[in-house]
Amino acid sequence: MAQFTVQLTTQLDRLGHHGVRRGGHERPPTLVAVAHGSRDPEALRTVHALLDRVRALRPGLPVRLGHIELNRPLLSDTLAALRGEAVLVPLLLSRGHHIKQDIPAAVAAAPHLTARIAAPLGPDPLLAEALHARLAEAGRRAAAPHRTGGVVLAAAGSRDPDAAVDTARTAALLSARLGGVPVLPGHASGSGPTVPDAVRALAELGHERIAVASYFTAPGRFATQCASAAPGLAAAPLGAHPAVARLVLRRYEQALTSAPLSHPAATVGV
Repeated sequence: MAQFTVQLTTQLDRLGHHGVRRGGHERPPTLVAVAHGSRDPEALRTVHALLDRVRALRPGLPVRLGHIELNRPLLSDTLAALRGEAVLVPLLLSRGHHIKQDIPAAVAAAPHLTARIAAPLGPDPLLAEALHARLAEAGRRAAAPHRTGGVVLAAAGSRDPDAAVDTARTAALLSARLGGVPVLPGHASGSGPTVPDAVRALAELGHERIAVASYFTAPGRFATQCASAAPGLAAAPLGAHPAVARLVLRRYEQALTSAPLSHPAATVGV
């Protein structure tokens, strides 16, 4: 699986470095990163840092930002200012209402664009890589015995059951990346166990050193809430980790190569 992931990443990177030709023009479709938005000012700074990494990885690719709520520019304003072709890449980590309803509605309200909507960032092995790195940065020892160590994957949560499925898949990927350390999802909202529930479940199984991995793109209220529930170590959100920047470009390329841009709006992978 790891070998396949590396091969796919390499193939997509090679494709992207040569650009996407449309009607004889080298200018590729605009990548529109769709962030949720937050009242935490650090969230906006983090998203800008992530997009700076994306631009550094792919010079010449036009990259714009649009928010679903709370921050400017709003997605509707970003789309209104664009012309031609665009690929919307949600900086969201699972399927849910924003992916299935809000973002398609924004595209439908911009009929002047030829646009595609990429799949959310998660689940993906690159996110497991970034989560592993954030845990290491926070001080988690890689050699912690499985019988005493455990991790809670703290996520936003959703009432959409597909979101829980996606988060559980990421928990499995992170567990594998950690060498089999048990990883249980915990949610800040919606259905499913909370972070304190997941901490208790691991403790009841005999795991004493429990860390919380922050499965959020950027800082915000939910990330802070989940970190405060950690019995000990709490990692930082994914942020502008290089693996996340690579994943943003992967989702962009996957959307472009899945089918031609032949109609006003399409959603890939949902």
